[in-house]
Amino acid sequence: MKTTQNQQAQKDLAATYNDFKEFEGQRYTGVKIGRGHKWYYDQGEWKEKKITPDEWEFTYTVKKRRAGKAPEGSGVPVGTGYHWYIMAHQNVTKLNANDYSTSMTGLKFKLAHKRADQDKWSASTRAQRKHLIKILQEMIRELEQQASEEAGKPTEEKKTPAKNHTGGMKEPMKRKKKPAGAKELAA
Repeated sequence: MKTTQNQQAQKDLAATYNDFKEFEGQRYTGVKIGRGHKWYYDQGEWKEKKITPDEWEFTYTVKKRRAGKAPEGSGVPVGTGYHWYIMAHQNVTKLNANDYSTSMTGLKFKLAHKRADQDKWSASTRAQRKHLIKILQEMIRELEQQASEEAGKPTEEKKTPAKNHTGGMKEPMKRKKKPAGAKELAA
């Protein structure tokens, strides 16, 4: 009996994943707003090259695996692709001559997707760039607003800002709302 209930729950979960949902007037499919996934990343390759005293260019290649099992019948078909833009804090501590601990906290924004049965992306390179510009402009507005709010606090707080793992920012990078002009595509 319990197995049948579990199978029915998994089936219902798969159906709700693929159902159309609405968020701020926009339709989408996939993971419901507020839900998430847990992933494990295999040993990957991170390559970096110093460009300026404060700027590095990097590439990272790795296979990621779902921590649990996807409900049968849920999700997109094998071969589906995504183009994400990631904005994150990377915090690193040197442990010894060859090892560092590292953690990242941030946001990722979907710029486009490519269906498994199609050769074209859901948005052109130009449209993706315009979307990214809107995202970055909104992030700049939010950071400027946070700076203004902090500037208005009593002097004692300005003298000793609270620092943590976010590189001096009081709060980890989080979104209060979706960026202006952001368009959620079926995922």
